[in-house]
Amino acid sequence: MSFQAYLDSVQAKTGKTVADFRTESADRGLTKHGEIVTWLKGDYGLGHGHANAVAAALLRAGHAITPRDDRVAAVFSGKKAAWKPAYDALLASVQAFGNDVDTAPTDTYVSFTRDGKKFAVVQPTAARLDLGIKRRDTQATERFEAAGTWNSMVTHRVRIGDAAQIDAEVMDWLRAAYGAAQ
Repeated sequence: MSFQAYLDSVQAKTGKTVADFRTESADRGLTKHGEIVTWLKGDYGLGHGHANAVAAALLRAGHAITPRDDRVAAVFSGKKAAWKPAYDALLASVQAFGNDVDTAPTDTYVSFTRDGKKFAVVQPTAARLDLGIKRRDTQATERFEAAGTWNSMVTHRVRIGDAAQIDAEVMDWLRAAYGAAQ
């Protein structure tokens, strides 16, 4: 689920926007993340993930409204900029899977989602592009290693050192992950 999807879900459940919660939390004098999460869980019955998203939006007000393209550009800035063309080509290929493919950029990586369900992440470094793929019930291989502690949102990780390594096998893995994200 993307950050915005969490916020939309909270608004559907409570009828309150982030601005409403900001006003109410200010009235209560809540300024710390943990305090806000506890309040939202207790008073509004939100789950941890939803309360966490609202708290983050309250404390990092500009994060939720930064345009998606700007957040993607930030992920691929500086020494990581060399990977932006490979990302763009990969995204175009993944979007061909269906019109329900979307992106959800964070501060350090971009998730590929299908109807709000994450099926892959792309994280550039200066030297390589790390591609995380969610394929439960699929054994790790030498190339598609277990993600381990690298990113708990995916099950496998492939390290791309050259854009040419984004080949048919990688696309097959991504297509399978997309298919499982229904």
